[in-house]
Amino acid sequence: MNSQDELSSVAPLHRLAPKSLYIHIPFCESKCFYCDFNSYVANDEVKRDYTNSLLKELTLIREAYFPNGDRPRLDTIFFGGGTPTVLPLLQWEKIAAFLHDQFSVDQKTEWTVEANPGSVNDSVLGELKQFGVNRLSFGAQTFNEILLLAIGRLHSVRDIEKSVELAMQAGFGRISLDLMFGLPDQTLTDVRESVRRAVGFGLGHISVYGLKVEDGTPFAKWQQSGHLHLPEEDAEAAMYEEVRQLLQEAGLMQYEISNFARAGEEARHNLTYWHNEPYFAAGAGAHGYVHSRRYENVKSLLRYQQMLDGGERPLEALSAVTAKEAMEDSVILGLRLREGVNKSAFLAHHGVALDEAFGDVILPLIERGLLQEDEDRIVIPSRYYSLANEIMVRFLGNS
Repeated sequence: MNSQDELSSVAPLHRLAPKSLYIHIPFCESKCFYCDFNSYVANDEVKRDYTNSLLKELTLIREAYFPNGDRPRLDTIFFGGGTPTVLPLLQWEKIAAFLHDQFSVDQKTEWTVEANPGSVNDSVLGELKQFGVNRLSFGAQTFNEILLLAIGRLHSVRDIEKSVELAMQAGFGRISLDLMFGLPDQTLTDVRESVRRAVGFGLGHISVYGLKVEDGTPFAKWQQSGHLHLPEEDAEAAMYEEVRQLLQEAGLMQYEISNFARAGEEARHNLTYWHNEPYFAAGAGAHGYVHSRRYENVKSLLRYQQMLDGGERPLEALSAVTAKEAMEDSVILGLRLREGVNKSAFLAHHGVALDEAFGDVILPLIERGLLQEDEDRIVIPSRYYSLANEIMVRFLGNS
């Protein structure tokens, strides 16, 4: 199938070139006990080789989708990990120079870098800002020193404070903090204190996630052996409701189930995912979505490098997203948002009316009060966010 035939076979939205790019930096100083992300502890030589491979992959991506040599516009860039800020500055310089040369990147581009508290200093922050990074996301997780140790974090509470202070002094106007609840032996008081400390910085964005025990992690092993003591379901639900109330009282609107922001501070890159829009992704283990096809890169650093050395994109899996699956994705992802699923956008993206695709699912949920509908959109009432997964699953296999 040639590129023109490929484009004609997909929904209107996905005929467009992505304007978002995710880059995975799979390096950390150590693995947290709950983490199942593709990340490794590595020396500078491995990081150098990885950077060279990453630039080869980005070249192949640009050539695959822009064969005429165009410099594609990027509205958002997101460096996740791992801990991207453990990458040496020389490697950052190479990546930044490449992005500015091969893509269209400017001051309007939202360029986010994830960082662990304690992994940045004046030099790192100054260089990142000079490269074009304009948004930082710090993985604080908790302001309880004992809990930080319990989940395997290397940083201290003082590291959180100092990193945020340094970022502000470096001129970063957009800073986000990640917090977690449902941690081992965590109490509602612990959660309240962490939210209070986070709010005290006056930041424009805070994300709060419930702990999920993933297979293959130390937490999963300890849970199976009965050595992981997590809060009961009711206690965890109370933590979530407390977080919602405290953050909204502090002026941060809950615009997504786990994300809170002041007006205009929403994470534009993540909204790409929640709006089910296409995006490029590069790096070992990265997942992308282009022209109604989802792809997953190989996780192994060695295999990643070998494939790229051979001029081959490092794909582990490539799958076509059917029209039915794309519609399901748009609803499930959109219902995570406070704005819900926009009916006009759904029709424009899929060529099918929302009610036509899912009317038999939507109506019973509305009758039970689990969904609200007006002429523009459907939304989950905020009081039922704790039931969001149960509501969303109703849309699978029903379009």
